[in-house]
Order: sequence, then C-alpha cells, then structure tokens
Amino acid sequence: MTTETEPTGTSTTGTSTTGTGAPPGPAARRDVPWLAAGATFLAMLDATAANLAVADLHADFPGSTLSGLTWVITLYAVLFAALLAPAGRFADLVGRRSLYLWGTGLFTLASLACAVAPNVPVLLATRAAQGAAAAALIPASLALLLHDTPPERRARSIGLWSAAGAFAAAIGPGLGGVLVDLSGWRSLFVINVPIGLAMLLGGRRLPRAEGGAGRLPDLAGTVLLAAGVGGVALGVTQSRDWAWTDARTLALLLGGAVLAALALWRSARHPVPALEISLWRNHRFAAANAASFLYGTALYAWLLVGVLYLTTEWHYSIVKAGFASTPGAFTATAAAIATGRLTARLGVRPAVTGGALIMVGCGVWAVAALPAEPHFLTFWLPLGLVVGTGMGMMTTGTATGAALSAGPLRFAGATGLNTTARQLGGALGIAVLAALLPERAAPGDYTSVYLFCTIAAAGAAAVGLLLAARPAKP
Repeated sequence: MTTETEPTGTSTTGTSTTGTGAPPGPAARRDVPWLAAGATFLAMLDATAANLAVADLHADFPGSTLSGLTWVITLYAVLFAALLAPAGRFADLVGRRSLYLWGTGLFTLASLACAVAPNVPVLLATRAAQGAAAAALIPASLALLLHDTPPERRARSIGLWSAAGAFAAAIGPGLGGVLVDLSGWRSLFVINVPIGLAMLLGGRRLPRAEGGAGRLPDLAGTVLLAAGVGGVALGVTQSRDWAWTDARTLALLLGGAVLAALALWRSARHPVPALEISLWRNHRFAAANAASFLYGTALYAWLLVGVLYLTTEWHYSIVKAGFASTPGAFTATAAAIATGRLTARLGVRPAVTGGALIMVGCGVWAVAALPAEPHFLTFWLPLGLVVGTGMGMMTTGTATGAALSAGPLRFAGATGLNTTARQLGGALGIAVLAALLPERAAPGDYTSVYLFCTIAAAGAAAVGLLLAARPAKP
C-alpha cells in the first residue's frame, strides 16, 4: 500500500496512470464503482445498524449499564464525524488509493475485533477504531470514483455512490434489528468481514496516481479540528443522558467550538492547512453543507423514530419492524441513481429542494395521520416508499453539490466536509429525538418528533434554493 500524491495544481480529470506510466486496465476501471459503493455502504450501514443492539448487549454484559452501552453507538458516530474532514484532506495529499486500502483494512480488522470482543472495554475500543476507519473510507472512495470519470459523467457517478450510502442508511436500523434478533449483536460486525476482504482484494488492483512527494496537512490543525468536531458531536450526543444545560454538555459544546475555531484560524495562515478554508468561500459549497446538516438532522431522527414506534406502539417484533422499515431503502436507492442522471442536466437545486419538500410532505402526513393501531398497507408502506424517494434525492443532491463545487484536486476534502455536516446533523437529530420522547411515550410524543423532522427538512428545502439551478460547466 504505497503512499501516493497528486501533482499540485494539475488537473486529475484525465486518465490516471500506474507507477510504471501505463494506463490502468479495463478491469480496474470496472471495479472502481463497485469498490467505491462498497466503502460508503459499509461506513453508513454501521452508523445506523447498531441502534437496536443495546438490549442484546446488556443481556451478554449484565454488569454494564444501559447508558454505558450506548457508547457503542456514540463512539462510532463521534470518531466518524470528527475525522471525516481531516481524512478528506489527507486523501487529497497522500493518495486516495492508499487511504482506501488502509481504511478498508482497518475497518475489516476492527469489525472482526468487535465481533469477538470478550468485554465492553474491548468492544468500545474496537468500535472507536471502526469509526476512524469509516471516516477514511468516505472521502477516499468518492475521490477514487471521480478521478477517472469525465466531467460530464461525474454527477451520475455521484448518484451511484450516493445510492449505496442511502440504501445502507435507510436499511441499517431494520437490518440491524433482524440480525440481532436472529443471530445476536455479534452478527452486526461479522457481516462486514467478507465484504471488507473482497474490497481489499479488489482495491489492490486500483491504479496508482503519479505525482510528487507532497506535504502532509498541518498536524496541530488536524488534531484541533478533529477534537473540535468530536467535542461538539459528543456534546450533542450525550445531551440525551446529561441534558442540554448540564455543565458537561456545555463544556463539550463550547470547548469543541473553541477548538474548531482555533483550527480554522490556523488553517487560514498555514501553508498546508488542515482544512481548505477557500472551499467555504464558494456559496454553492456552503449551501450544500448547510443543506446536508439539516438533512442529516431529519434523516437520522426519522429512521430511528420509525423503528421505535413500530416496536413500542404497534408492538411489532424487532424482526417484523426491520422488514417493515425496508421498502423505503429501495426507493431511496432508485431515487439516488435517477437523481445522479438528472443533475447532470438540471443541476442540484431540483434534487435538494425537491427531495426535501417530499420529506416535508411525508412529515405533514405523519403528524396529521399517524395511527395508534397498525395500518401497514394503507399508511406505513406508502409513507416509507415516498419518504425514501425524498431521502435518495437529498443524499445525491447534497453530495453532488459539495463535490462538484470543488476542483478535482479537492474532491476528497469536499466530500469529507459534506459528510461531516450530515453526521453532525444526525447527532443533533438523535439528541432532539431523545429529548422529545419520555420514558413512556404516547403517540403524541412521536408526532412531535415527526414535526421536528418536518421543520428540519423544510429548512433544507429553503437552503437548496441557494444552489445553482443549472450544473456548472466542467
């Protein structure tokens, strides 16, 4: 796994070369979309699939508290969010292929270690390593996909990549519930191992980029950025247990904000910054990230509240709730792929605003007509299919808007920042969900969560209007 770099200031839209100067073979090119999709699928699946494993973990480790076991979810989310932006910057400089291989290898090993963990401390440590590896996979995989894609086909490529992520995020809670119910919590991690090994084998055939030595980004700024984003993410996540006004929550939020501000200050002055400040001067990039944040806020709260409502109010088993939540994942995937094709002609504004408005309509429907008794065919199934369409459009639209607003040399960095925004929004959404749902929630409490998701989606729709109506010329 040789380190590689891009030649500074040189466009990488053409054909990449191997270390010997020969063009990559057709097999390597055919493998790239599948390898990139596999990476985002694994990373996003593990961000949501473990949500229903806490009870099963408590049965295996009765000496641990339920709140302590939620760190299995929290650590992954925090490390994932904290390291996405630094990983994107790192991939732009040391090479997408190298970071992809190292990230895949670490993710596979960490998944295996999670599956065989003998106690909670080991599980938490390996789960943190898994989150760090996932942060490397997201920007490296999209950079691989876009590097050898002609400009006119990049929006379509992002649609395919986004479809894998949308499918994984939407199917995660349901698939996780099914696996936990049938085989226990360890199966959540075992399933990653064969996929990771296949990705490693295929990744070794990827072409290496030709370039100079390059310089690594500012180490101090990178640490400050990761600690700042991690502190904010942890503060938002732990507000579920500590409350927003708790001194620990406020210390994490304020401390994280200060550290992130210091990272920005250093990045504005350092010759090789940890964060590309210039990206934020592009209003399309800023708008895409704001929309991604609001979308993540609505997405993660919506996915979790649905499973909770099915199991607590409709008294579905975990397996039945998992299957009931699955149909929307298929429409999300189809919409993400179709949106990638349409944005090449229409731009990202219709995808982001249109997808968000679909989510708003579904939210209004849920608030007005959420039934206390099971009505799967007349309510839950059509609602899931329609909202999945909006989610797929949003996933592709925000990712396309962020990636294509940056130059080819900064694809990975732009993608890392965009996914960071969505993960931070997701952490906020889950925290608000926990605040709105008391221990013994009534149907009205669930409609409050759906109302919150509707408001967040409406904000994303408004921000989407700031995006370009037509695609930028390559």
